[in-house]
Order: sequence, then structure tokens, then C-alpha cells
Amino acid sequence: MNINFKDLIPRNFNENSHVWVFQSNSTFSVAQAAQIKKLLKNFVSEWKVQGTPVKGYANLFFSQFIVFMADETATGVSRFSSEDLVTLINNIQEKFEVELFNKLILAFLIQERIHLISLTELNRAIEKDFINSNTLYFNNTILTKKQLLNNWIIPVKKSWLALRIPENIQVNADSIN
Repeated sequence: MNINFKDLIPRNFNENSHVWVFQSNSTFSVAQAAQIKKLLKNFVSEWKVQGTPVKGYANLFFSQFIVFMADETATGVSRFSSEDLVTLINNIQEKFEVELFNKLILAFLIQERIHLISLTELNRAIEKDFINSNTLYFNNTILTKKQLLNNWIIPVKKSWLALRIPENIQVNADSIN
């Protein structure tokens, strides 16, 4: 699976541009992806804050992740314009019967495929060595363009999940003593 997405991110956005990532609990079909991309394009073209257009960007990555970006150096994104974004995401959830707000489902790249693992199943996946410190993890907690480019798809050992991997726990325990 080609995970090179960086060329699709607009270069003319400030590195501190605000980013939102919404992960679907299932992969969208080609037809669904085309519909979603059209919805995203329409939303961004009409995205405004108190009548002022937002310098925005949206895209569907890997048929599973909806990413929005707002360059707030031009126009700050208010609570109300963020609510418009949430309304769009709610509409996509309803229309395509998916979950996009479930933060308890984590995404990993394993054997060239995206696998979703619930937080409750994470320890079992680690015990079975389905996930290890080098497994690529989609870190959807990112907040800026810079983080999107540098910290969205990272090895587990570089994420908040590192402490759950036994070899990392041992390394951390040794460094304390």
C-alpha cells in the first residue's frame, strides 16, 4: 500500500494550519469515495467565518480518513464554523452508515493493509505480536499541518501507544534506575 500522501497536502498553507482527522470504521467504496470527495469540495468552497471565506482544504485519504485543514493566518475558524464541519461529518455518517467520531478504534498499517483495532482489543493484539513497536500507526490526535506531515503515520514506538509495548516498558524502566 502506498502511504505517500504528503504531495496531496497544499504547500501554500501555514505549517500551523488547524487539522481535523475523522477516521471511518470501514473503508469507503470507490463510488462512496467519489461522493464524499464532492461533498468535501463543496464544503470547503463554501466554508465561511462570519461571511469571510476560510482558506480550507479537505480530502479523503486511503478511502478511510477524512482530513480537513484551515489556514487560520487568513481567517480564524470559530466555534460556529467548526460546528458546520461537525454537521457535515454527521451527515456523512448518516448517509454512508459509518462511524467517524469513535476515538476508541485505532488504525494500523499491517501487511500493506489498514487494520482497525479497538482500544479494548489492543493488549491482545500486542500479546499476539500483531502489533509491535515498529508497526505503523495512524495518529489521529494531530492538530496542525506540520504534525500531519510529520506525525500522522508513525511507528507505534513514536506514539502515545509506546508504553503499551512490553519492550518499550522495559527500556523505560531501565532508564529510570
